[in-house]
Amino acid sequence: MSDPFQFAKPFLHLIDPERAHELTLRALEANLVPAQPHVDEPSIAIDLFGRRLDNPVGLAAGFDKNARVFRRMYAQGFSFVEIGGVTPRPQRGNPRPRVFRIPQDAAVVNNMGFPNDGAEAVVRRLGGERAPGMLGINLASNGDSTDPAEDFVGLVRRFASYADYLTLDISCPNSINGKVFLDPARLRDLMARLNAVERGPLPPKLVAKLSPDVDDALLEQLVTVLLEAKIDGIIISNTTVERPATLRGDASMKGGLSGSPLFARSTAMLAQVASISGGSVPLIGVGGIASGPQAYAKIQAGATAVQLYTGLIYGGTALVTRIKRELAVLLMRDGYGTLSEAVGTARSVRKVSP
Repeated sequence: MSDPFQFAKPFLHLIDPERAHELTLRALEANLVPAQPHVDEPSIAIDLFGRRLDNPVGLAAGFDKNARVFRRMYAQGFSFVEIGGVTPRPQRGNPRPRVFRIPQDAAVVNNMGFPNDGAEAVVRRLGGERAPGMLGINLASNGDSTDPAEDFVGLVRRFASYADYLTLDISCPNSINGKVFLDPARLRDLMARLNAVERGPLPPKLVAKLSPDVDDALLEQLVTVLLEAKIDGIIISNTTVERPATLRGDASMKGGLSGSPLFARSTAMLAQVASISGGSVPLIGVGGIASGPQAYAKIQAGATAVQLYTGLIYGGTALVTRIKRELAVLLMRDGYGTLSEAVGTARSVRKVSP
């Protein structure tokens, strides 16, 4: 089957990245993007948050900020989709231009600042039907909020009946309140307030998304706070404001770096969190995945599941199918009957080529 993205990519990459993304969303809304194959090898099925999923590949937050196309994305091969980030009130985000491609490094720098239509608009788009697959909602505080913790409390209460899990985005480098809860004391207070929120008869899981830009000591403190508060899962990691020396392109723009240059750092951090948590909660690995071997490295470092976004900008949704097929081959090569057998098996993080 031909991949229409390969024909559209040269045009999309000639125009502003944010405009290209809007055109992609419109194509999905118009059902112009062909579905990916739906049959996954049984070996790559996983259990996540008490649900059986056909594969471990999810769509990361940021792609569908306003719940416009999330139902379409399951047809692209994802077993779970995370929408958002969503703030309580509509937010314009930072001034444009605020998204920059770095094709030499298969990377992106974004300084979006959580632009979104606000919680009520997203609720209307979610409607009364459950999503056809696992749905996560990424939550964030408004940049001008005087009580970011109360923002999260209100969002958890508002979205509790719509999601399978709710992500506390406490690590965004592009918003004034994006990283205030990387202070262990403030994080502890936030978790206490959230644990007191009534989330209904089928409460969604609470998940926290961590930053790669914290040192080892702070990382251990944050994970310890989350585990003590009975967090249900951890996503590792968000984008980075650091610029690796290996970069070939210009990444001097302000914002968070994602894509290939983030892979090594986020995977090493994933292994650290796996060691600290000791397998007590599921971990979701995100950052620089553009191949099956890279997804496999995240799994061996301790991830139960993985997420993609930047890889789609360079590979299209056919990348999802390729990753799943390569994962099945890698499991067979290493003698694993199921993906869960491979979780956390790497004693050290190895360099993996795209």
